[in-house]
Amino acid sequence: MQIKYRIGIMPGPWPGGPPSEGVDFFWRLIDVCERTEIDSIWFSDRLSSPLPVLEPMTTMAAVAARTRRLKFGPSVLIAPFRSPVLAARQLAMLDYLSGGRVLPAVGIGVEQEREFLAAGVPFRERGRRTDEAIQVMRRCWEEPEVTFAGEFWRLERITVLPRPVQQPMPLWVGGNSEAAMRRAGRMGDGWIPSFITPDQFRVGVDKTLTFAAEAGREVPGDHFGTLVNFCLDSDPAVARAIALPFIPRGRVDAPTLDACTAFGPAALVSERLEQYVQGGGSKFVLRPMCPPERMLEQLERLAADVIPAFHNR
Repeated sequence: MQIKYRIGIMPGPWPGGPPSEGVDFFWRLIDVCERTEIDSIWFSDRLSSPLPVLEPMTTMAAVAARTRRLKFGPSVLIAPFRSPVLAARQLAMLDYLSGGRVLPAVGIGVEQEREFLAAGVPFRERGRRTDEAIQVMRRCWEEPEVTFAGEFWRLERITVLPRPVQQPMPLWVGGNSEAAMRRAGRMGDGWIPSFITPDQFRVGVDKTLTFAAEAGREVPGDHFGTLVNFCLDSDPAVARAIALPFIPRGRVDAPTLDACTAFGPAALVSERLEQYVQGGGSKFVLRPMCPPERMLEQLERLAADVIPAFHNR
């Protein structure tokens, strides 16, 4: 298999000013991604947040309309929050309208029970609901008519049209836990964790492949990657000082944070990505950790100083 190495991005901290400023910033962000060699853009999925977070489905529709080349996806879509038939239809329509540029990825969501209460979904059911949702979505994309009786959803002769352009439609699975690796191996087409060290990533890739083999299936060798928070500056101390106020608190301990982020010159970012490549990664989502007013400059530097060589490796 000839592996393609690609870098996409996720927006960093979003501007908190007037709506008009945020909307203008959004279009400039999308235009930078479309104009440069950035491969894709990814949007987080949160039901509640103290900071602005763009809703992924509607935002991806805007990206599809604005661009012709750029791929896009949710990182990751919280499967338990949605009817899987509705999610399958929305993603299929996005793929149809964009000419096959959607990169679906799903997960169980963050450890915030209050978001599940707001969605009307029992927190303890999130894993089982995600597994069942993956089954339903796949069948809706691939079969002319779906009848299904599960623990949470029942379908009677359901047809989703238009179909996705991509056939089969790839479905990545997010999450760092062994349950997420098992889900990716037994049900998914790729695995994309976050806040994970290169050594942990290597172990996760091996486990995912083992789970896939036990289920009598394969996960493509070029469908492994991770999210990497970064900040570019010639001085690593300056880059780290810029980034640290924007790093989510409590996700990992300090040694893990040091091992899974890249704060410094372009060579340091490339070196960090290479560590993940050695563990089996090829698709990466880089997120700039900086004030919103510096985000576009960070992406321009990433596109000029890191991406070309990585894509051409």
